[in-house]
Order: sequence, then structure tokens, then C-alpha cells
Amino acid sequence: MLKSPSHKAAAWSRPLADLVGAAIDPVLVRQGFGESDIVLFWEEIVGERLAAMSEPLCLRWPPRGRAQRDHVPATLVVRVEGGYALELQHLSGLVIERVNAHLGFASVDRIAIKQGPLTRRRPAQAPRRPPLAEAVAAAEAAVVGVHDEALRRALSRLGARVLDAALDRKPAA
Repeated sequence: MLKSPSHKAAAWSRPLADLVGAAIDPVLVRQGFGESDIVLFWEEIVGERLAAMSEPLCLRWPPRGRAQRDHVPATLVVRVEGGYALELQHLSGLVIERVNAHLGFASVDRIAIKQGPLTRRRPAQAPRRPPLAEAVAAAEAAVVGVHDEALRRALSRLGARVLDAALDRKPAA
């Protein structure tokens, strides 16, 4: 019979996604965001096409006295690549509606557009294919004289990658 994980282990282990918000929120609060949702879920909020050309910078709230008295919503500042500013301006009503729907209340009533380059996320790297068998064989033959097993394996792996890249560049015969 399998034992269930102890209460102690279950309390300790948590998904990384649960911890990211707590780590990012204090930084985003300084930029006017009450929480990280707008930044983390920007693509889901505005759609893939708009997210590719824009990114949220900050929420600008009115001064405290006026905001509390008159319930004045914030201005969302969005950075847009130069050629797309006009398009985002035309779609600003839709973006405001989607942001407010995501947050669950009318927290944004305007969008301020800043033109400039986006800070792109690096795309995930495709997994590398293993080196060709002939490159592996040539690399292993080159390191036969190395007596340290760990060093020989490391040099063999490195040599196989280098030789594989050289073989890929040669035209097929």
C-alpha cells in the first residue's frame, strides 16, 4: 500500500507559479500596478497580435485625495513600437475594456501611449539535435590518450559538437 505524502512535505512543496507573483509584486507596485496580472498576462488580456507590438509600463493613479473622493480610475501607460501607435490608439477602448474585465472592476479609463522599442523576451531555444555518429567517433578517437575519465568524456562531447558543426557546413557530395 502506498503512503500519502506527509503533511510536512505537502506544506513545503509549492508550484513555482505560486511564488512568482509574490516575488514580482513589490517591484510592480512601485510602477503603479497593484498586482502582477497585467504584466504577466498581457498577451492573454489583449491578444497575441497586440501583445507582440506593445507592453504595459505602469498604471498612473490620480492623487490620493481626489481618487478616493471621486473614484477616479487610473491611466495605463503602454509602450508601443513606433509604427503601431496609431493602431493601438484606435483599439484603446477595446484594450481598456479587456484590462478592466481581467481585473474585475473599472480600474483603467485611459491609455497613454509611449513610443519606443520593446524589451523583448528571448524566445525559447529549440532543443539541439545530437551530433552525427561520425563526429562522435572522430571525437572519441581524438581523446583516446586522456587518462582522466571525466575529462575524456567532456572533451569527447565538446569535440563531437565542434566536428558536427564543421560537417554541417560541408556541401553534400
